[in-house]
Amino acid sequence: MMETPTIAQASDMLAAHDISPVELTQHCLDRIAAVDSRLNAFIAVTAERALDDARAAEARIMSGTARGKLDGIPIAHKDIYATRGIATTAHSTLLQGWVPTEDAVTVGKLADAGTVMLGKLATHEFAMGGPSFDLPWPPARNPWNPAHFTSGSSSGTGAAVAAGLILGGTGSDTGGSIRGPASLCGIAGIKPTYGLCSRVGIQPLSQSLDHAGPMAWTVRDCAMLLQVMAGYDPTDPASANRPVPDYTTALGKDAKGLKIGVVRHWHETDAPVAPAVQAGINGALEIWKAQGAEIVEVVLPSLYEFQAVCFVILISEAYAIHEPWMRTRFNDYGERLRNRLIMGGLMASSDYVQALRRRQELCHIVAAATQGVDLLVTAGAPAEAPPIDGMPLWANMDKPGFTQPFNVLGWPAMAVCAGFGPGGLPVAIQIAAKPFQEATLFQAADAFEQATPFRATRPDLATVAPGIAKGLAEAGLTLPASDLPGLADVVADLSATAGKLKGNRPYGHEPAAVFSLSKGA
Repeated sequence: MMETPTIAQASDMLAAHDISPVELTQHCLDRIAAVDSRLNAFIAVTAERALDDARAAEARIMSGTARGKLDGIPIAHKDIYATRGIATTAHSTLLQGWVPTEDAVTVGKLADAGTVMLGKLATHEFAMGGPSFDLPWPPARNPWNPAHFTSGSSSGTGAAVAAGLILGGTGSDTGGSIRGPASLCGIAGIKPTYGLCSRVGIQPLSQSLDHAGPMAWTVRDCAMLLQVMAGYDPTDPASANRPVPDYTTALGKDAKGLKIGVVRHWHETDAPVAPAVQAGINGALEIWKAQGAEIVEVVLPSLYEFQAVCFVILISEAYAIHEPWMRTRFNDYGERLRNRLIMGGLMASSDYVQALRRRQELCHIVAAATQGVDLLVTAGAPAEAPPIDGMPLWANMDKPGFTQPFNVLGWPAMAVCAGFGPGGLPVAIQIAAKPFQEATLFQAADAFEQATPFRATRPDLATVAPGIAKGLAEAGLTLPASDLPGLADVVADLSATAGKLKGNRPYGHEPAAVFSLSKGA
């Protein structure tokens, strides 16, 4: 099976007739069939629709009427994006079986650009409640190690891109739901400026914090997707009525002439990161400095201030959206989401207003502190992905996140892979720009990405099933080859669980000392 190309590579291959859209789509479908039973990235695979899209794209390309660089590119959508005629569940019992009659605006734009839709991707319930095991579909797993977390809520998109099941996909970001999975799954993901991409047709979580954006293997691929997704939508009250520049023009340049501010106290004092993350940040700064960028230190309000503002606004607005169902269908929510939404029902209106006030103050403070600075840099996530079965019920909601400040500010921010930790899992840096300066953000992110080797390594999922087969053979057991992929995630869980029991025990604690008839057992 060939390696999944990037969007840019595939676009060139399609234009040169080195591969057809049907062949590329079938490659993705075959890969989904081979490995997604271990990852649960997809809620639904729309194979028939995908092949129809691919055949239509092939006809356009062969006739010289291709719609652009995305024509024939296989993608998939986070399952909070409405898709006409295809169930959109938000990964929740409450919307199970709901089939929209219209596409989300961004889904329609990507379809009009000729993309091939492979299906709908796992998410945390209503983009907030995961990873949950009490929903109709299991949570997505990290392709670098299926026993580990993807982050969320765009979990399925992160997993599917990293595993090469899709070339790119859609995500949403209210407090970090694009950049979190991008960080832990080792891909690229951008939360654009607030209002740059329409949110109409996307299940809302917190309207004043919600952003729509793309996720892909490379920075260039994200720029290509955002080029189509961005633009004014008069039906979205937050939509920005301004022209969309060409986001690819600055790609391939280095960082010379840019002034990059590192918010060092965020990742060294407010919420200290793991050594591998710190090394990734330091490495990025050295690369940009060597390219001719000026690196300066920037001091901003504490991460805890941004966390407080983001949390109060998010939980208040989320509860306002879900209150009718919380009153009438409380038990149809997963435990994680309903417990979080309850907090919104307990939030005082005065607290919400104070959070809105403080948000405006933070925007003014950051604007003043970053005068003359083009970009900000900090961590994407604090460490490698943790085990998925060890995630606390509140999923670290008591800790400040590095992504939340840029939802509060509305600034564009992007996570890109910056190496690997001691566990072999990705770590990431986060780069942010001022409003509507996505082109500059892409320039610096691409310059870093091109100077590092991290895009040459994909998760090696092919080694999982053969390893299980070998273990079964050594144990004198047999299993049909078709059952091996489905067993892989079980083995990953088993290994993680068994690992908790390891430790030295004195001889007197051997099994006969625990159970012995001579001791009256």
